[in-house]
Amino acid sequence: MGRLLLTLVYVCLAALLLATAVVVWGYAEFTRPGPLQVSRVVVIPPGSGLDRIAETLATNNVVQRAEIFAVGAKLSGSARALKAGEYRFPERASPRDVMEILKSGRTVVRRLTLAEGLTVSQVLKKLATSDGLSGDIQLVPEEGSLLPETYHFSHGDQRVALVARMQDGMAKLVAGFWPGRAADLPYHTPAEAIVLASIIERETGFDDERSLIAGVFVNRLRRGMRLQSDPTVAYGIAPEGLGRPLTRADLRVPTLHNTYIIKGLPPTPICNPGAASIRAALNPVKTDFLYFVADGTGGHAFARTLQDHNRNVARWRHLQKSTQD
Repeated sequence: MGRLLLTLVYVCLAALLLATAVVVWGYAEFTRPGPLQVSRVVVIPPGSGLDRIAETLATNNVVQRAEIFAVGAKLSGSARALKAGEYRFPERASPRDVMEILKSGRTVVRRLTLAEGLTVSQVLKKLATSDGLSGDIQLVPEEGSLLPETYHFSHGDQRVALVARMQDGMAKLVAGFWPGRAADLPYHTPAEAIVLASIIERETGFDDERSLIAGVFVNRLRRGMRLQSDPTVAYGIAPEGLGRPLTRADLRVPTLHNTYIIKGLPPTPICNPGAASIRAALNPVKTDFLYFVADGTGGHAFARTLQDHNRNVARWRHLQKSTQD
């Protein structure tokens, strides 16, 4: 009986020592540097349970053994705290480090930059080809309703939600600028101001010209003169982008946006203008200029009379011809 009891004690001690050794080994494996030689981005799909998360990490070589990660997360009480998403794991991250990253929810932040002057069609194409976004856009936004900006998003975010953020940003921007507008403008609603801002956006990329060009257009509107803006002609022919230089024949194409033919503002914006162009449309420079044309440097030459304007146009055409030759 005594011998049996002694044997049982030895067995229990051996089991305890083995269990202790396993725990020590497991803890060492859980806290030792991982196999990654360089940082890696991995997506943990939504709805993933602990086992699937562990397998995903092992498959991407983030952890050496899936079971070590799974057991460590269970024993630490963190199994239910791991969050799905796109994560960047640093080189040599231990399973414990990986667990803490997944608990933090600090997912990779992606960026999408929309330049000023893009049309809705161009924005939608950019969204469609942006990796990491999901879902389709069923309802096409109105032209001019999307704020050019850099947008941050996470893997799996919905495209329609990002569009809603763009629309909300534009609405808030315009609402903020509107009360500070100049008095006696020849347009009376934020929507009309966006139309003019979109034309200004397409006319110049120089910030110091925007308010002056706005002043020219305001003068023409007040006098009942047609705006005669080339970008409106191009948009009227091909809203998605003309893809070639305008011709003189294009100026005679009757469209709702051709300001060589229609009087006043076009019925809709021709692009999504940025804050600088919107501010210029609401606060144009007071000037007596009525005309402008490209000057060959990226900017424009302004004129008060048609005679002066024609000289500027002739100079521009001569410059064009000399560069082509």
